Amino acid sequence: LKVIAIDEQLRVIYEDNVHFDKDLPEFKTQGGVYIHSDRLTITSPVLMWIKALDMILEKMKSSGFNFSQVRALSGAGQQHGSVYWKNGSIQVLKNASSKLPLHQLLKDCFSVSNSPIWMDSSTASQCSTLEKAVGGAQHLASITGSRAYERFTGNQIAKIYSQNPEIYVQTERISLVSSFAASLFLGTYAAIDYSDGSGMNLLEIWEKVWSASCLDACAPGLEEKLGCPVPSHSVLGPISPYYSQRYGFSPDCKVVAFTGDNPASLAGMRLEEGDIAISLGTSDTLFLWIQEPTPALEGHILCNPVDSQTYMALLCFKNGSLMRERIRDDCASGSWDEFSKALSSTFAGNNGNLGFYFDVMEITPEAVGIHRFNRDNQKVSDFPKEVEIRALIEGQFMAKRIHAEKLG
Repeated sequence: LKVIAIDEQLRVIYEDNVHFDKDLPEFKTQGGVYIHSDRLTITSPVLMWIKALDMILEKMKSSGFNFSQVRALSGAGQQHGSVYWKNGSIQVLKNASSKLPLHQLLKDCFSVSNSPIWMDSSTASQCSTLEKAVGGAQHLASITGSRAYERFTGNQIAKIYSQNPEIYVQTERISLVSSFAASLFLGTYAAIDYSDGSGMNLLEIWEKVWSASCLDACAPGLEEKLGCPVPSHSVLGPISPYYSQRYGFSPDCKVVAFTGDNPASLAGMRLEEGDIAISLGTSDTLFLWIQEPTPALEGHILCNPVDSQTYMALLCFKNGSLMRERIRDDCASGSWDEFSKALSSTFAGNNGNLGFYFDVMEITPEAVGIHRFNRDNQKVSDFPKEVEIRALIEGQFMAKRIHAEKLG
């Protein structure tokens, strides 16, 4: 959990973080998550997130941070994770006593104590049910911006409903991680924003309303458990009195809708119409601001967080930096300097030599293995080191280009 405070010139005034594994060892997470015995189910404890918020606010308080100067706050949450509020929890949120930390006040407020998160891939059967219900994968993509994905919230809700209907009945509100965090500051249930809502397989991205056919395919009475979605830049209301009394926030401090981490990156990078950003991480992501998207079976179309009339396209590639590091180790003695020299020693186009490098099953496209082709389009078993390095980099970037064109 990270916090950053900026002034009106966007200068950073304060920065800090809480590390889940290290600072909250009592939850016994690894990388902030629990990987269950089936290796497919991956969750995070909700109370760990709340305790981390208590912790970071206490750190700010003891450092002398002046909360009364904060005019507005907003946030980003990991996309696709979901939080299940138990019947009656809204009263606990609204009447929170500032004498106690939040994690003590809210400890009995959740019908599901371990939240399914973006890494979870245990809902394959729910995905195929949803796609069948609406007339196929492409049709689902045309409605919601994406075909059915195992991490997407609608399929996670469907799994909870089918396995534990009584838990579903005890749930009065389902939040995304982003709207859950906003709810903590608001002191009431915060609306899901359009952008993060686009990662659920439930939101009709053109009309910005929940899709009745998708809701019905996942669980009964779902619409009232989700509330009405709102534009990502909506002011949701003033901060809860709990924070004014406990930390000295001004009662006028505004809470702006929280959104997902990917939409937040588009906003934070200040992308405009026609811009493309590429994030080179463990997975590579490519996102772009787009007027007229064409939803496809690969990639995602989300509502744009900055301008609700436009869209953002998002592509995720699993074989990112780990793949590049392996080729660096194999072909450049583990040195980025050597890697760069080898890359500069070859020409753009690599004399027609081309490679696809997927150590693990790729998302876009669904393929695995290392595949090399020479200028005559014949499959070959290896390349000289400098050819290998350029084939890797050019292959990764051409793939990004080709798949982005398919999304419009």
